[in-house]
Amino acid sequence: MTTQTLVHAKTRTVTYGIIGCGMMGQEHLRNIALLDDTAIGAIFEPDAGMRAAARALAPKAQFVNSVEALLEVADLDCLLIASPNFRHLEQLQAIAARRPLPVLVEKPLFTDLSQLTQIDAFAASYPAPVWVAMEYRYMPPVAKLIQQAQAVTGGIKMLTIQEHRFPFLDKVGGWNRFNDQTGGTFVEKCCHFFDLMRVLLQSDPVRVMASGGQAVNHLDEVLGGRRPDIFDHGYVIVDFANGARAMLELCMFAEGARFQEQISAIGPLGKIEAFVPGPGRFWPEDLGPAPTPEVIISPRHPKGPRLEPVPVDPVLLEAGDHNGSTYYQHKRFLELLRGSRHDAEVSLADGRWAVLMGLAAQRSMETGTSVPLASLT
Repeated sequence: MTTQTLVHAKTRTVTYGIIGCGMMGQEHLRNIALLDDTAIGAIFEPDAGMRAAARALAPKAQFVNSVEALLEVADLDCLLIASPNFRHLEQLQAIAARRPLPVLVEKPLFTDLSQLTQIDAFAASYPAPVWVAMEYRYMPPVAKLIQQAQAVTGGIKMLTIQEHRFPFLDKVGGWNRFNDQTGGTFVEKCCHFFDLMRVLLQSDPVRVMASGGQAVNHLDEVLGGRRPDIFDHGYVIVDFANGARAMLELCMFAEGARFQEQISAIGPLGKIEAFVPGPGRFWPEDLGPAPTPEVIISPRHPKGPRLEPVPVDPVLLEAGDHNGSTYYQHKRFLELLRGSRHDAEVSLADGRWAVLMGLAAQRSMETGTSVPLASLT
């Protein structure tokens, strides 16, 4: 993006073009609406039901029938891609060919190792900023853990991330039930956690060992004559270049848990943990108020664990399923568009690493062997 574009965007309403307005796209619409001086200029959503829902959220937007038609709409300042995973790369390439505006693209950046050369070519030539949407970085309790982890731990040596959650929700055409459309669960769902590993450990992965599979969910479903092959649980261990180790535990048939995510970082000085509840709309009313996110700081000397609640603005909780993180992510993206931030905080390189780690985990689960990251590139 040129300096002229940045200054221009800084002095007026920022207008978005939206590609894909399913469940996540609608969360983006609700959060963009909470930000000052923003507007939705155009939306491409091919599903009639999702298009109607998006129209209710953005009644002034122009609805179009293709990505190409959207790119012809005047006065767009940026684009948001929230389409199914397997469409992301082709849509980025279409944008690059016709109108390379700044882009916020939902994770994962791509879905198959065969696409790596194309992603690298796109990254090397695209002239405007691209921000990969990694909402988990911006959940208030996770953001607090990221901010304090190095000081509390004295340098993280062990990192554990646990997600105990609900099964994949029903999406248009059941696209999220199949590895060839999602990249596999450990790409589709877990690239968030692999991204957090790199952020917290300040290092890149060298080897992945994993075990997982499909044990409970979607076993009796048939969609378009196909049985879902998406995994619903697993363990992943990652060795990092700086000697740190990280582990991910995922279970997608554990929505009865009080907290959905638990993150634990440990070093020579102590331990810090974050506890994050799942979407408030899934919390039963008869159990009372939904849990408040927490951070626990546990120094070794002197011993004295300290629990710190991290409440989230109820307005932001109502706007989406990610503990307010989508709002905070958009605030930072707007800073980039308006010139007060110079680079995307979640870069194409970050998105690339997260997918490679997920693909390595999937390969390890399928082969029963550890996977060096160098073997994928």
